[in-house]
Amino acid sequence: MTSTEQTVRSDVPARIDRLPWARFHWLVVVALGVAWVLDGLEIQMAASIASVLKDQNTLHLTAGEVGLTASIYLLGEVVGALVFGRLSDRLGRRNLFLVTLGIYLVFNGLSGFAWNLWSFLAMRFIAGMGIGGEYTAINSAIDELIPARYRGRVDIAINGTYWMGAMIGAASQLILLNPNILPKDIGWRVSLFVGPVIGLAIWQLRKHVPESPRWLLTHGRAEEAERTVREIEDRVRADGRELPELGEDAVIEVRPTEKVTYRQIARVMLRDYPSRSLLGFSMLVTQSFLYNAIFFTYGLVLAGFYHIPDQSIPWYFFPFALGNLLGPLLLGRLFDTWGRKPMIAGTYLLSAAILAVSGYLFWIGALNAVTQTILWCVVFFIASAGASSAYLTVSEIFPIELRAQAISFFFAIAQVVGGVIAPWVFAQLIGDAKNPTPLFYGYLVGAGLMAVGGLVALFYAVPAHGRSLEQVAKPLSVVSRVPSVDKPTRTATA
Repeated sequence: MTSTEQTVRSDVPARIDRLPWARFHWLVVVALGVAWVLDGLEIQMAASIASVLKDQNTLHLTAGEVGLTASIYLLGEVVGALVFGRLSDRLGRRNLFLVTLGIYLVFNGLSGFAWNLWSFLAMRFIAGMGIGGEYTAINSAIDELIPARYRGRVDIAINGTYWMGAMIGAASQLILLNPNILPKDIGWRVSLFVGPVIGLAIWQLRKHVPESPRWLLTHGRAEEAERTVREIEDRVRADGRELPELGEDAVIEVRPTEKVTYRQIARVMLRDYPSRSLLGFSMLVTQSFLYNAIFFTYGLVLAGFYHIPDQSIPWYFFPFALGNLLGPLLLGRLFDTWGRKPMIAGTYLLSAAILAVSGYLFWIGALNAVTQTILWCVVFFIASAGASSAYLTVSEIFPIELRAQAISFFFAIAQVVGGVIAPWVFAQLIGDAKNPTPLFYGYLVGAGLMAVGGLVALFYAVPAHGRSLEQVAKPLSVVSRVPSVDKPTRTATA
């Protein structure tokens, strides 16, 4: 890490954390939180148009080629997260969350004009890169702009809006993919513009979201950080809100950094914070495996084991998605009041237990399509809050200088395990849907993995609720002592 010799004393982080909730924070939530809505919409639309793309009046793809289009989008997300995560830590959150949304808008729209498999794959890959970059820049920006006492519930609720996007996608398919309303070769193309239309409106809002003052402070732009915070405070006062007095430990001393090397990132994650790295890995990978395994195969289960017609399956999806959406919205507050450790461990372990029980009931033939869906809703009402807290956790337990890159590393691993491996494994377990035993074992594996994630959280979750990011993970650029909830085995120095 290179640095300047001059140190700066600043109360910028403390001033962000003392702010009462105001319209500015709603702007941040709406303008930045749409990233998860768009991803949920895209994944659902991709699943919806899969069968349409095989029609001879469309791109006339084979089943294998359709599967490749889904995989290439997920691969794009992985590449985008890694590339833009690095750039977000170096160039700033705002620069990246404007660019990544722009990439998604342009290339997802262009994919609607695809003329063959390869043009469609290319556009979907680049659009996926945009969404992957969104995950890293947006999670970082939200955590750095939202006051500490609200950070948990806000981040978890925003991550849960993935399922709002999925519901929008499912509702859109009922109209746009109905051949009685639009011709097949037109409907699927129009459906790929639903996300960009939403994103274009949000892009205008994002231009009013400032750069993270925390990022500015640690990158030698203290005056700009001070000016940005002052402008935010003025906006909050304009809403008639009073600002509390700052605490005694409000000031930190920073030696601005220019660049953090991969070697230093490895040192921080593997030597300084190994337990936190284990926590982030276990939480993201286990929830990703469970979610993608069931989400991408629930239609096969309903059709194969419960003989639900294909055209009726989307109606079973809406309550499933609603349960996933309500979990983070209703349980998120408890992560800020009861604390991270009990809520993370509790949601992971409880959802694992209910999944195991529901798997057993499925195995013995005690369920029908309705009761199976109800149990899935219960499982994922709880699991969705836990899964959303995984993204919150990895975005708050590492120093600001590598926050976006930490998110990108764990997100990439989780996508490979959950997005690629899990659906394929569960599809093999379902087979011809004549024997429920292999799938029951799959449910037990998914439950076991979630339980592992819960146990790791029980031992290693960081008590971050209500604490500033600088207390949770001391920035590499801070040279004065800052009270920390969990000191690393060896303090990183600037």
